Order: sequence, then C-alpha cells, then structure tokens
Amino acid sequence: MLKGKTALVTGSTSGIGLGIAKCLAAQGANIVLNGFGDVDGPKAEIAALGVQVAYHGADMSKPAEIEDMMKFAAAQFGQVDILVNNAGIQHVARIENFPVEKWDAIIAINLSSAFHATRLALPAMLAANNGKGWGRIINVASIHGLVGSAEKSAYVAAKHGIVGLTKVTALENATTGVTCNAICPGWVLTPLVQKQVDARAEAAGISNELATQQLLGEKEPSLQFTTPEELGALAVFFCSAAGNNVRGVAWNMDGGWTAQ
Repeated sequence: MLKGKTALVTGSTSGIGLGIAKCLAAQGANIVLNGFGDVDGPKAEIAALGVQVAYHGADMSKPAEIEDMMKFAAAQFGQVDILVNNAGIQHVARIENFPVEKWDAIIAINLSSAFHATRLALPAMLAANNGKGWGRIINVASIHGLVGSAEKSAYVAAKHGIVGLTKVTALENATTGVTCNAICPGWVLTPLVQKQVDARAEAAGISNELATQQLLGEKEPSLQFTTPEELGALAVFFCSAAGNNVRGVAWNMDGGWTAQ
C-alpha cells in the first residue's frame, strides 16, 4: 500500500517508534529511523521487510539537528511522505520540586520537536501529487494528551500541546491531501514500562505478573497493555485511503482509561 513512500519516525530505535516503523515498512514504505541506543538491530529488522532504511541520530531537542535530519531524509529518498513524531522523554516530580532543566528538555523533545519536523515536512507534502498534496503527519501523543496524572506536569503539558498542534495542523491543511492525526496510547509494554513493572515487583516483593496487574488496574480497565504493533496498525490505517478524511483526531488506544 505504501510502496514508493518514505516514512520518517522519530524516536524509533525501540518501543513504540520501532513498532510503528516496522508496520509502515511491512506496507512497503522506506524508513528513516531516529533515536539513541542500538541502531544496527532496528535497521536490520526494517531491511528484512524488503524496504530501504536509513538512520539519522538527530538530538530532537535541537532545531538545527532536526533540520539536518529532514534534509538528510530528502537526500536519501526524495522527500518525507509520512512523518511520525514519536520522540519523547519523561520525568516524574511534584511541580514545586520539578527541575527546570527537566521541564525545558521535556517540552523541547516531546512538543517543540514535533513542530519543527512538521514545519519542515509540510512544503514537500503540499507540493506532492501534482500540487494536490499528499502526506501523513502522525503525532504520538499519549492518554496524557487527554487527561492528567499527578507528578507529570511537563509530560502532560507537552502531550496536551501535541493534541492542540495536531488539530491546528489538520485545520490548516484540511482542503489538501495532507492529514494530521494523533495517537493517544495508554499503557504500552515498552522496555521503559517493563522497568517500571520490575521495580514495582522488587519493591513490593511480589511477582512480576501481580505487579503488572496492579499497574494496569490503577488506570486501565482492560487490564492489558496496548502493543506497539497495534499502534502501528492504526498508523497504517491513517496512511490508507480509508484515512483520507480522518483529520485532527486524538485517537485513544487505552483499554477504557478515558471511558471511566
């Protein structure tokens, strides 16, 4: 379905970003990966799906590096047709104790980076398809783009901001072939979340399974994690013809979290 298209996924060397990248690659899209940590493994996983893959290590807190990444993607594959803004970090503390540098970093990486990548991707998307435009901007927000949780002020503020940015981007391009939508996951079993489960189990002296059920039971009625593959399937839907008129939504995949 996406053969000949190029998808750039930020924060895609593991977890949600890698899951989405693999789903887009399975549909034929060439992939530009971005992130820290192991790079060779994710590149090999994508290449095994029969598409071209490149990597750029832009620090998503730095606009100049984001601009260089977008130029790199265009040089490699012509242009970015699908932009997935997924990069994010987290820090937990009460507002009066929240380190200022942590606030600044979270806003920069979780929110401002999406603005910078979007503004740089839009011109080519709007010029595509003989000037009629074609592009997909998918912002990975969070359930915290819709509801709050204590001690997550910067993260919640950034993710609410991502939902707002999604709506404005969709409205500004509503008569074109460029769409913008947000995905709002609840708990997703990524390596980062698994560490939280392990820490909870060790601190309470309980099994990993019980720690998992406690973590989910606090917020998520389904008592099950959303998977990166499920999020990737939603991204594929947004990129399909069926998603042509899906614009500005904040689509929660949260096991009933916000239904309560």
